[in-house]
Amino acid sequence: MNYELKEGVALILNFELNFELYKMKEVRHSTHRWEKTLVVLFFLLFPFHPFSFSSFQLFNSSPSPASALHAEGRFRKKLMRVDSLLALRYLRTSHDTNYVTRPKERMTLKLRFNQTGNQIRSKGTVRDTRFKSNLSTSRKSTISLAVAYRGIALSYSINPAKLGGIYNDYELNFDFNSSRFCVNASYQRASSLSGDMTFGEITIPLVKDEADMKVFNITGYYVFNHRRYSVSAAYSQSYFQRRSAGSWLAGLSYQGGNIHTSDKRKELMPDDPDIRINVGHFGIGGGYGYNLVLGKRWLFNITLLPTFVIYNRNKLTINDESQHAGRMKFNMLFNERAAIVYNFSPRYFAGLSAVANNSLFVDDAVTVHQNKWMARAFVGMRLWK
Repeated sequence: MNYELKEGVALILNFELNFELYKMKEVRHSTHRWEKTLVVLFFLLFPFHPFSFSSFQLFNSSPSPASALHAEGRFRKKLMRVDSLLALRYLRTSHDTNYVTRPKERMTLKLRFNQTGNQIRSKGTVRDTRFKSNLSTSRKSTISLAVAYRGIALSYSINPAKLGGIYNDYELNFDFNSSRFCVNASYQRASSLSGDMTFGEITIPLVKDEADMKVFNITGYYVFNHRRYSVSAAYSQSYFQRRSAGSWLAGLSYQGGNIHTSDKRKELMPDDPDIRINVGHFGIGGGYGYNLVLGKRWLFNITLLPTFVIYNRNKLTINDESQHAGRMKFNMLFNERAAIVYNFSPRYFAGLSAVANNSLFVDDAVTVHQNKWMARAFVGMRLWK
């Protein structure tokens, strides 16, 4: 199970707990000197346990040596109990171990480079006038550090452009991968939408801050051949795919959002029309995913999940006058994923992955295509058996 929290995560550094964890025997005997340094760095960035000796001492400012030792012993027992429960959950599997296995190490550390983008293209005829538009948001580039313990992961991302005041959009991505069910979701709030809009022979440029956009995408699907096919092996590296296998998928998709004239443009051009476009689409469908294993080191994944829209609600509002879109001839949502993972050894790995959510809507007058995508490169290591 993997959770991703992007931007604005408050980190509380607990040096006492980190030092105790660093001293643990398993880490001391399973890592080299440079790996120990990396472990300490990650613990400082990702304190994932809510208890600590220092927090205990906060409420007991001057404990006696006997009571301090007793409290420390109780804490260690609780910590071991929690770790045992996590180990039972982590090692329990419904997979066919001839095809899918868990890594022996309990911890995974990853450094990831991410880039996302969103593009909207449309064309058609309105009131006997041909129009065409090609709009896109600014690409978002982030660097993230991630730690996973017993299959539970947390990552923290840094956006250099946002720190420099260049990028002001907001985006949140969420992934949940289990043996049977997977969920991928994203939310984007952007004011960087820009491009060209052509009406007849006239081309009007749209610059940043003249339109605001909010988009939400979510896809969930069920893996039928979950005993032999692992999504997590390709996208979170919490499993090993030992032999090639694939699976049919059944899924649901939703895409919704709106684009409207920004307040800045209204102030600069008060005579221009106030335009708002609202969309909502719910689809159901099926697809296929396949893991190709080459030798003992390479893993290739491709996943396709098209869904047919069974409900949509589209509305165009111009100066408070609303018009609902008619029934569309063709209305589909496409969800694609691809990944390449190279295992240098059972402990070290690197790879690339990409996720795309595409929508295509066609009626008698208008065709609209949207492409929301995320690409990722990563390197990682497993440790602490």
